Amino acid sequence: MEHYKFFQNKECEYFPCHKCENTENFNCLFCYCPLYALGDRCGGNFTYTESGIKDCSRCLIPHKRENYGYIMEKMGEVIELTKKP
Repeated sequence: MEHYKFFQNKECEYFPCHKCENTENFNCLFCYCPLYALGDRCGGNFTYTESGIKDCSRCLIPHKRENYGYIMEKMGEVIELTKKP
């Protein structure tokens, strides 16, 4: 197993921070989703509040053990956002 792809902090006062069926596979590695900045291109289950803020409270993409590869594939898009014009 590639241990760097999964981390869990059961001592965190917010664990798990999203409702899920199986907390044993809840991945805390991407506690703050690195894809948030992609807006509607992140691929997650999100909505926007009335004031236009992205609400990811129903999204489990960064918290599923098997989604490490997906997150890393999308990081290229995040990097593009940070490049100088």
